[in-house]
Amino acid sequence: MTHTDAQARYPLTQGVNPWLVAAAVMLPTFMEVLDTAIASVALPYIAGSLSASNSEATWVLTSYLVSNAVILPASNWFGRRFGRKRFLLTCVIIFTTASFFCGAAPTLAVILLARVIQGAGGGALQPLSQSILLESFPPAKRAAAMAAYGLGVVVAPVLGPTLGGWLTDSYSWRYAFYINIPVGILAVVMISRFVHDPHYIRHAKVGPFDNIGFGLLIVWTGCLQVVLDKGQEDDWFGAIWVRWAVAALAIALVLWIWRSWSNPQGLVNLHALKDRNLRTGMFMIAMLGMAIYITISILPLYYQEILGYTAFTAGLVVGPRGIGTIIGTPIIGILGSRVDPRKLLSAGFLGFAVCAYTFGNVDLSIGPYTLLIPILFTGFALSFVFVPLSTMTISTIPNQEMGNATGLFNMLRNIGGSVGISLATTEIIRRSDLHQTYLTAHLSPPSAMLQQNSALIARYLGHQLGPASARPGAYGLLYRLMLQQAAQLAYIDVFRWTALLALFCAAATWLFKKPPPHTAPPPGAH
Repeated sequence: MTHTDAQARYPLTQGVNPWLVAAAVMLPTFMEVLDTAIASVALPYIAGSLSASNSEATWVLTSYLVSNAVILPASNWFGRRFGRKRFLLTCVIIFTTASFFCGAAPTLAVILLARVIQGAGGGALQPLSQSILLESFPPAKRAAAMAAYGLGVVVAPVLGPTLGGWLTDSYSWRYAFYINIPVGILAVVMISRFVHDPHYIRHAKVGPFDNIGFGLLIVWTGCLQVVLDKGQEDDWFGAIWVRWAVAALAIALVLWIWRSWSNPQGLVNLHALKDRNLRTGMFMIAMLGMAIYITISILPLYYQEILGYTAFTAGLVVGPRGIGTIIGTPIIGILGSRVDPRKLLSAGFLGFAVCAYTFGNVDLSIGPYTLLIPILFTGFALSFVFVPLSTMTISTIPNQEMGNATGLFNMLRNIGGSVGISLATTEIIRRSDLHQTYLTAHLSPPSAMLQQNSALIARYLGHQLGPASARPGAYGLLYRLMLQQAAQLAYIDVFRWTALLALFCAAATWLFKKPPPHTAPPPGAH
């Protein structure tokens, strides 16, 4: 086929087969999703290696999400100002380079700084990839393209936990970040070769960058990050600096909203929120971000910290979530054009709520296959959430506002995820202390049950440690079991609250107006 024939056959991609474009832009998103899934499994090992607590290790996730969220609203401006291809390449290079420094980090401070840079590079990967993909296919073929894109993205959560666990156990948690390097290099090569900007991007005229709006965005998201990460350590509003940080957050947020609303050349166009479906979708994606990132972050921790699983085994256990999504994606592709998306979305949230409630009914005797079906069904239910939620959110948004809308949409997902992780971590700590106090009240020295059980354990330990150490050893073992049980009850509380959040979202689904038929936007969450 000559170049002229190729141009005539594929005018939208300047002669490049659009499926090659799809493969090229799928790689950066695959890399970002893979990184999130891998990092969640490696958290206990990162904490141990860098002399940090588990709550401090979760900053590795939250720092990335908040930094990611800062760039999302600005991605549309950068893409139009410098060209989507050039900006996408720059983001992939920043993300890949930062991945190396994450893996090589000698301290917690260094890895957090590297994660902030990595989040800045990864922030625009998904909206840019979605925009390029949408523009590369004619409307009649966009549904198939989005299905392939979505299927490619959900493979990452299948590979992520298992691959991350294997790398962490066999080599080091550092390889969980190094794995991004070959994927990033391949993405750079393919994007350079196959992706081209359309004429209206190459010749786009954009206004000056909104420095004030961007600065305000950095201030309020930065304050949010610090408060979420450090608030628990200093008893939240019991610390003066937390109050000042929250005040700065509130002032900067209000000023940012005012600036974005009143300035036509602002960083984002908040007038798009006049659209009812976009308003509802942004609220829903924030709630979904909270729910899904809670499960992503604390379920592997539960298996490793409470049940003593290795990273690889924990990865194998939680990996079926992605398999469930793979199973559900083609089904939602078939049903999406035939069933009211609100029904599908409500069913997805209800299914997620049932699974979260099932996680909240476990005990210390469960095995690796006990939660296989709920974990598998979680991924299946989420496939009924991602696509319908994106469909209804931007179904009534004009094409020229698509970049602005997807940037806001993904920003709220990340902010919700960061808030969810921090709230879950805080509640696990606080509820563990509460349950420990309650259990301790039933294990006082005069307790007949305590005396009986400690005597049985001491009799056994006497053969191993000697009579002098048997009784202290028995009390130590009972105390350790009590701590484990208190932590178990705290995880159960968080899982059940997540189920309530999902039930609330299932009801809130009906705030959407029914979208027009034949709408096929990208799956805007993962």
